[in-house]
Amino acid sequence: MDSILQKDKRCYVCGAQEGLHRHHIFCGTGRRWQSETHGFVVYLCAAHHNGSEYGVHFNKALDLKLRRDCQKKFEETHTRDEFMRLIGRNYLGKNANMG
Repeated sequence: MDSILQKDKRCYVCGAQEGLHRHHIFCGTGRRWQSETHGFVVYLCAAHHNGSEYGVHFNKALDLKLRRDCQKKFEETHTRDEFMRLIGRNYLGKNANMG
């Protein structure tokens, strides 16, 4: 499925168009399949993916930003309960569960 966050194939962070990696926003514990099925993916350049210390795989702030952006976009057309059933965590608002 296409990304719910992007229309164009470019780095979600810096806009680069070369050397892109497809990043699954929610991974591990079976969430990679959920990300693929529901479009919880973005394109990232190598540096913003896993090629530098500021890449999403090493940068908790960037990882959290992508998760929040994704949940916010999903909730434009779905409920929070639906998101919680899929991902099991809330990343938005005062009741956010970052655990």
